Amino acid sequence: MFHKVIKLEYKDNVTLEMTFQDGKVMRYDMSVLFDKYPALKALKNRDLFLSGKMSSYGIRWNDDLDIEAETIYQDGELVRTTKLPINFEIAYMVSSARAKSGLSQAKLSELTGIDQADISKIENGLSNPSISTLERIAKALRADLEISIK
Repeated sequence: MFHKVIKLEYKDNVTLEMTFQDGKVMRYDMSVLFDKYPALKALKNRDLFLSGKMSSYGIRWNDDLDIEAETIYQDGELVRTTKLPINFEIAYMVSSARAKSGLSQAKLSELTGIDQADISKIENGLSNPSISTLERIAKALRADLEISIK
């Protein structure tokens, strides 16, 4: 399963922090890659470093410089775990359950009658699905839907 990024913060030098869909905030010092990937030394230029564009799956500075979010998730330093808005919690739960079931978004769409684009929006935290939509997804994944107010 890919660990999706929902927030990026640039820190001192060539260090960044990424908040992931599961609430983990990971810190990563890009300089640890300089010996292995000398082209990344260009990131010492602060303007270039700050120009990186975030996607769900990493950061891209230009055609030659990028890093996958999975590298940061696996090799970074856990700074904290944060409470996320409910749409991101739902996104993480749905995408995790779907990945564990081995279903593609297209197959889940077929089983639920929910457009694949809408499933994608749910899994990226871009929508607030109704309880009936979540029930259809849970049923297709052969999972239980549990809702609690604490």
